Amino acid sequence: MALPPSNPPRLSVLETTLVAPSSTGPGPDPPAECSLPLTFFDVFWLNSPPVERVFLYRLAPDDNILSNLKTSLSQAIRAFYPLAGRLRATANGRYELHYQPGDGVSFTVAEYDLGVDELSTDDPREVSKIAPLVPSLIPKDKAGNGAPVLAVQATVLHGGQGLAIGVALHHAACDGASSTRFLHTWAAAARSSAENAPRPAPPVVDRTLMPDPRGLYDHFAKALPTADEMEYVKMCPDQLLATFTLSVADTQRVKDAVAAEATRRGVKPPPRCSSLVAAFGFIWSCYQRAKDADADQTTPTYLLFPVDHRSRMKPPLPEDYFGNCVGAALHGAPMGELGEAGAGGLHTACAAVAAAIDQALSGIGTPEMDSWMEQIREAGASGGGVLSVAGSPRFKVYEMDFGFGRPVKVEIVSVARTGAMAVAESRRCAGGIEVGISLPPAAMHRFRNCFHDAIAWLQDH
Repeated sequence: MALPPSNPPRLSVLETTLVAPSSTGPGPDPPAECSLPLTFFDVFWLNSPPVERVFLYRLAPDDNILSNLKTSLSQAIRAFYPLAGRLRATANGRYELHYQPGDGVSFTVAEYDLGVDELSTDDPREVSKIAPLVPSLIPKDKAGNGAPVLAVQATVLHGGQGLAIGVALHHAACDGASSTRFLHTWAAAARSSAENAPRPAPPVVDRTLMPDPRGLYDHFAKALPTADEMEYVKMCPDQLLATFTLSVADTQRVKDAVAAEATRRGVKPPPRCSSLVAAFGFIWSCYQRAKDADADQTTPTYLLFPVDHRSRMKPPLPEDYFGNCVGAALHGAPMGELGEAGAGGLHTACAAVAAAIDQALSGIGTPEMDSWMEQIREAGASGGGVLSVAGSPRFKVYEMDFGFGRPVKVEIVSVARTGAMAVAESRRCAGGIEVGISLPPAAMHRFRNCFHDAIAWLQDH
């Protein structure tokens, strides 16, 4: 006899306030009012869904912790003041981040029926149970002054033994390097209220460092995919989210398998296979093998992932430049070859990932950049699908300590809408890589089987 459906978990919002930049603290005062124009790297993400992260902590939160989170957020926003502003169109049809006194970040405090252990497991969980921990980014305020770019939510979990910090951020405001730098700044401020406490260097908020001699802003703006096109998959009502870990030994076995297959095929030199290439290739091959095999297996399917270009610009940008400075790395492979079990699929996948990186690096400052948007749209319309990547192991999200220890789990919830794989450093094994995947139940079952079968194959060869 089937069990009746359980009642959905209940989220109770206790308060929502606007947190403005602190008037005191380290660093210069925010300007009285400013407009920060979007660059061509920023406008590339104008129609992307918000990036939504949830940090789960095991602790008994109290009023002092919640108050300190709000105070330290104000201090962090002092340096990252554009995140307190709004994204708006200008009179000439371009876009900018506009900040003025009185602007701030929405900070919501809530309570939730589910506990930290149920939410932080690696096993598949319903996205609908995690999504309430993420605040909403409203399109614009009632006066039509533009759209906020950042919202935060602190949620006390069931039993008072856990806390979730949810963050929603518009990608046009900044990339993952800038957004996680902001989060590390907030966490450092929360760990100590002393003004002389060590904190990350303030961001470089200067868009004159990003010239546009090729007119890429207008080119990208005209070719922008719609918000609907940016969501490469459509969530089903029972969409799941699960986490998979690749250890250092696992990625080394992938490298060895790819090198051996290259030798067997007479490929010289073998594909350049770093740990990240090995992880991307392994997951991509499993993802393709888990798909239904009805489509023409000669059809190409694509992997799309960001590459940080700060150090490659001419002149190079500072590491702490605030904004977007990531380009698209994109490459395809025939579905049948990519989904082949064993070394064949791994070689095809890793060779394509390495080629995507080489093309992305060689294209900076060349006419190749002009076609980025068209290449992405063509890949999305190819029929073979696009698997994109969100996050990076170098963002060190598991070092996000707000004064009550490191998170027990970090999720990029927005991958459920974009179909991306969420990537972070492993919280379980040093040097490993953690990957979040969101799929419907049947597809998740197939992917888990493919993942574990592939790991077993690596260990046997």
